[in-house]
Order: sequence, then C-alpha cells, then structure tokens
Amino acid sequence: KGLAKLNLFIYLEYLLKLIYFSNYLNIKEHDILNITKYTSPWQERKPQKMKMWIKSSIVCLLHLLLLHQSQYSSAASTLENFTQCVSLNSELSVLPLSTVLFTPEDSFFTSILQSSAQNLRYLVPSAPKPEFIFTPLHDSHVQAAVICSQQLGLHLRVRSGGHDYEGLSYVSEIETPFIVVDLSNLRQVKVEIEDNTAWIQAGATVGEVYYRISQKSKVHGFPAGLCTSLGIGGHITGGAYGSMMRKYGLGADNVLDAQIVDVHGRILDREAMGEDLFWAIRGGGGASFGIILWWKIKLVPVPEKVSVFAVSKTLAQGATKLLYRWQQVVDKLDEDLFIRAIIQVVSGSGGDKSQRTIATAYQGLFLGGADRLIGVMEKSFPELGLTRKDCTEMSWIESVLYIASFPSGTPPEVLLQGKSTFKNYFKAKSDYVKEPISEAGLEGLWKRMTEEDSPLTIWTPYGGMMSKISESEIPFPHRNGTVFMIQWLSLWQDGEKDSVKHFDWIRKVYSYMAPYVSKFPREAYVNYRDLDLGMNKKNETNFIEASGWGNKYFKGNFDKLVLVKTMVDPDNFFRHEQSIPPLPNSSSQRIGCPSA
Repeated sequence: KGLAKLNLFIYLEYLLKLIYFSNYLNIKEHDILNITKYTSPWQERKPQKMKMWIKSSIVCLLHLLLLHQSQYSSAASTLENFTQCVSLNSELSVLPLSTVLFTPEDSFFTSILQSSAQNLRYLVPSAPKPEFIFTPLHDSHVQAAVICSQQLGLHLRVRSGGHDYEGLSYVSEIETPFIVVDLSNLRQVKVEIEDNTAWIQAGATVGEVYYRISQKSKVHGFPAGLCTSLGIGGHITGGAYGSMMRKYGLGADNVLDAQIVDVHGRILDREAMGEDLFWAIRGGGGASFGIILWWKIKLVPVPEKVSVFAVSKTLAQGATKLLYRWQQVVDKLDEDLFIRAIIQVVSGSGGDKSQRTIATAYQGLFLGGADRLIGVMEKSFPELGLTRKDCTEMSWIESVLYIASFPSGTPPEVLLQGKSTFKNYFKAKSDYVKEPISEAGLEGLWKRMTEEDSPLTIWTPYGGMMSKISESEIPFPHRNGTVFMIQWLSLWQDGEKDSVKHFDWIRKVYSYMAPYVSKFPREAYVNYRDLDLGMNKKNETNFIEASGWGNKYFKGNFDKLVLVKTMVDPDNFFRHEQSIPPLPNSSSQRIGCPSA
C-alpha cells in the first residue's frame, strides 16, 4: 500500500534498485514480478510483457537516475560521493577509504602529488591540480575508480611512476574537474624462476622489478628501462627500451599476458581482452584503452658477470670524428654490446664558463666478460681506444645501478626505494636517425648546444634484435633501418622564470636537425611525450589532427590503434592530450526509454 502511494519517479528508482541488488539478495525475476504485481501502475500487463518491460527499462532508468544524481546528493561533496561509490563497488578495503583519498586541503596532498612526479614544470603553483588523489590498495579499488568516475562525471588520470614527460599522468590541461589514480600502493612482483616469468603490478618501479628478479636468480634479467624509478605500468605501454634491447628487444616485446581494467570496470586478461587489445597496450601509449593492473613478463638469461665501461672525449680530443664513427658502426656491433652516447656542454679548463665545450661520454654494457669485450671492440670499434682498465666486471643487478648513475658501492636494496636520481624542470623531444649525421652537421649542433645553459642529448643505439622484429608486431614501430634514437633535453632550475627561453632553444635545435633525421613521418618516441607535436582539444577528438602526432609515434600502426580504441572505448572515457581517438560517430547506440 505504501508503494502505491509513491510518485512515479520514486517508484521507478525503487524498481531499479530492486533489480540492481537482486543478484546480491538472491531475488529471482519471478519474485520481482510478484512484488510489483499489485503495486505497479502497469499491473494490468501480462507477466511476459512485464518481464520485457523490466529488461528494456534497466539501461534507460540507470541513465535517468545518473542524470539526476545531483538531486539526491547535492549536500554531499564530490569526494563523499566518490567514497560512497567506491565502497559499494569494491570487494576489499582493509583500511577506511579516507586513508587513501587526499584533497588539496589534506596535509599529505602536496607530498603525494610530488612523490613520483619527475618534471618540475608541472608542480608549479599555476599548474592544474586534481580534485583529489586516490591511492588504491586493491585491484577492485581501480575497478571502482573507473565506474565511479563515469557515474560522477569526473575525468581520470592514472599514474604509476610519474615519468610522463608532459605530466599527463597527474595534470590535465584540457579537462576539469579531474582526479588522479595513483597506483604506487600496487607494487607486488611475483617471480617464478622455474617458468622464466614474473607477474608485476603496475605501481612497481623498474628498479624493484630488477631487484626482485636478482633475489631469485643471478642469471635472469628483464630488458626494460635504464632509469630505475620508472613505473612499470606506463613504461611498457610505450615500449620500454633499455640496455639489453639489442639482445632481447623491448620490454613490451617480452610481455606474455596482462590484466587491465576496461571502460566497463571489468578486469580482463589476455584471453578475455582478445589479441587486438593485447596488441594495443604493448607499445600503443598509456591511458587510452584502460588501466593496466598487472604485466606478465618473460625473463631473459644474463651471464653471472657482465662488463661495463664509460669513456669520455671532448672536442679537443676528437669527439666529433669519434661520434661520426660511432654512428657508422653502433647498429652493427655484437648484439651483446650496448654503447650509448651522452652529450653535454662542460666548462673549459679550470672551470672557465666562457670557454664552454662539448663532452661526449660513451657508456657501455656488455653481456659477457671484459676480455671478450676487448676483443669485440678491437675488431669493431677500435677508434674508442677501450682498454681492459676501462672495464669493470660485475653482476647484472650491479650494472643496473652503474648505468643509472648511482654512486659506486651503492647496495642494490636502494632500488626498493623507487627514488629518482633525475628531477628537473625540463622540456624534451625525440628523433630517430636512419643515416649517420655528417661531421658538418655535428659541428652545427655543437654551436647550438653551447648557446643553452644546460642542454643534454642521449643517443641510444639500435640494430640487433630491434632490426629483426616487424614494425607491426606491436604498436612500437621504430625497428629495422633505425641506427639510433636521439633524446633532446633542456634542463633548468629557475622554475617558470626563463622557461620561454629554454623552450625556444630546444625548438630551434629540433628545427635545425630536421635534415638529418627520419622523414615522412619524422618519428618520435611515445614515452617521450611532446605536446609541440599537437594535442586533443577539450571534449573533442579529431582523427585528422591526432594523426599529426599519432603517425610520428606509431607510423602505420596508428590506424589500427584507432580501430582498437573505437572497439573498446567508443565514448573516449580514457583520454588525455595525446590519447588515441576513436573514430567519429562511433559511440554505441543509445537505448531509448520504452514506450508505455
């Protein structure tokens, strides 16, 4: 009798809630029909028609109720609504959700926001800040974050390690309000040496992964990044290159399975998501298709002892001719050998800043002993003049610390801290080189580098396994024919004060290098995001405009990525300034309200 007195809208809400919770209360469909038999305004309908009406009403009613969400929670804050929603949609919460949600008013908010952010440009007061930061403790919290963000109309950014060069994992220039889902609490690493595999949560750092592998075996490793504070979740979505790439390919080339939260809040593994989506998440860029929870990786063999070295040359010591020779041989060297070139500007003798010059450092890793390394170098690159005294033999995990520039003697346990050795204000760009840059071209580059306060460029060799894997095997396309990749960086410490000057410098260098690098398209590495290449607009995606940067990052794979996006996220919930767009008019067909 009481139900019959309710107005129509409240009745519909009641019916929807009853249907929604029927799974939990074990109420069968015929029970719902019995409950409504004498109270429904449509009680004259036959049971079969009533069943059809109930089924067709569910989606429409849910849509109506979500549109009226504010009417029922106007007194509650967005945070309170989110907390309630997550509680309803999570399987497990060991601690109160208030302990994993941080607003700008909380004392820990700033420290958490800055904890893994690498580019200080996006931590200045003028940078947009999230409504709150959510640090999930359980996979179901991530599922709930997706569900609840959609229900509450919140834009979502996801951060695993905070190394996004344009801060896209924790800053939104085009969407407000937005929240940050920080995965730093989800960092388990489960190593199975017997199977040569490991399951890794997205919040673990590369250094933690390496350390946990080394705990179980001295002859296993994983071919991913050189920077140990990289978050493995986002790192692999862009490809994940490192010092063993010439031997084993990218980190993404060595992924066997994954678990991802899709736009519907479901956890999907490789079998459930299908091969197209599994292809897209391994190198197609982060935060376009879902939220990575776990990666299953294939471990690779490493010798008990590897060899490392570093040799530096200035212009006075023939750096230009040596670097030209390096370009000619570096992609053809033994696959066990990785030599990158790090190029900086240094002061003249006695620290004279008026006599600045170029210094090139050749940093190498060899998967073998020093004696064999010397033999390889004498045959393939004698111009470097490497001697046995330049080489140090060590375990693979010790070489991780060496390449990451930790001080000599640092214990491997430091990798568990996940701390970055690189935090600056910076702007970055990237290039791929197909033919050696001439000595004249290098000399023009040196002139421009000495005009900047603190420039840095890192040249990473390709060849080996990188040339054997097809461009379309995964979305990362920079394979056969690439001699090396260039990372361009301008670094500064004076905040926003002279940022325009530094931006201007790196753009001029990028323009100067155009004749010497890849063309049609001028390729770029997606994990070195560069918003100068273009960006999505608020509430709008344009396939043609997105092709501008999409073809640079993914070449011919961009079109397939768009098709996968259209299939799995047609409404473009997972989006950011350079996310993969769905095709226009791809939204799933809306179901209208049934006629009475």
